[in-house]
Amino acid sequence: MEKVEESANKVEEEVERVVEQARELQESGAALISMISSDEQSLRLKANSLESAIRHLRSSIASLLSQKLLDPKLAEKLEEDLQTARCIITDGDAAGFLPAKPQGRFLRMFLGPINVRAARKEVQLKVKEEYNSYRDRTAFLFLLFPLILLILRSWIWEGCLPAFPVQLYEAWLLFLYTGLALRENILQANGSDIRPWWIYHHYCAMATALVSLTWEIKGQPNCTQKQRGVELFLQWAMMQGVAMLLQNRYQRQRLYTRIALGKAKRMDVVWGETAGVDGQLWILCPILFLMQGFEAYVGLLLLKTAFVGVVSEWQVIFCGIILVFMAVGNFVNTVQTLMAKSSVLEVRLGAQAQ
Repeated sequence: MEKVEESANKVEEEVERVVEQARELQESGAALISMISSDEQSLRLKANSLESAIRHLRSSIASLLSQKLLDPKLAEKLEEDLQTARCIITDGDAAGFLPAKPQGRFLRMFLGPINVRAARKEVQLKVKEEYNSYRDRTAFLFLLFPLILLILRSWIWEGCLPAFPVQLYEAWLLFLYTGLALRENILQANGSDIRPWWIYHHYCAMATALVSLTWEIKGQPNCTQKQRGVELFLQWAMMQGVAMLLQNRYQRQRLYTRIALGKAKRMDVVWGETAGVDGQLWILCPILFLMQGFEAYVGLLLLKTAFVGVVSEWQVIFCGIILVFMAVGNFVNTVQTLMAKSSVLEVRLGAQAQ
């Protein structure tokens, strides 16, 4: 009996000791978190102040340069130094202390009020690498999927596409553009400098893919005439796949070089023609402009087939309008990028002349 009481007392003492250790651990953890929070707030204030100083200096340099009160060569050097300073704070561990970009409705609609900003830089870079890998995989599928459909249409289906494989392709497009939009919103929340137009472009593409799923694919008679818009859309998709492959191959190499020189952030990604250099732009720009023109042509052709009564469903009109809108937006974005590169080139040439 005494042994039982001794064992019970011993267990009771051990339990009391564990409870006391848990309370001490809780107090130590609370004290540490309080201290970290205080230090973190101080670092946040310093990061905000430094970022504000960089913006102010950039504005001052641009103002002095426009008034011709600053040497262009010196202005270029100062701008590069400021860019290097910004890359240091945005690409390093201090990036977590910068104010987070607000998350848009798109992310809240899919994920709810969840903070997708990663505190650790390696996690942010992993998200970026996964995005690049996703684009690489889908670029080949973007080219291969419509090519297979067009080949089967000519060799097996006697010039008339069945509804199911086309709708399967449209469902894949919806999945593709939704995945791209989600990833780009998450990258933007983590400091990536993605142009807003490309995200809006994917919203429009999502809407087009969703509506096209309800578009009845007409068969015989007059199948070739009724499916002319579908055929051209598949041809445009092949051109889009070629452009994506070129962008992935050439522009990412240039982006890595800019990151190594401190002229771009590690979280920046390639989209459109934003990272090209002069030699690459001679290759990419004609392809991009040709693709944009063909996209607008497909949209106008869809509108024409609807208005002349060949295929008069509302889906045709909607897809035609969205394709024209995306083509115009892509063209404007490309021209703005080229103008920005041209202005930078003029400043550099002026600095070299002096």
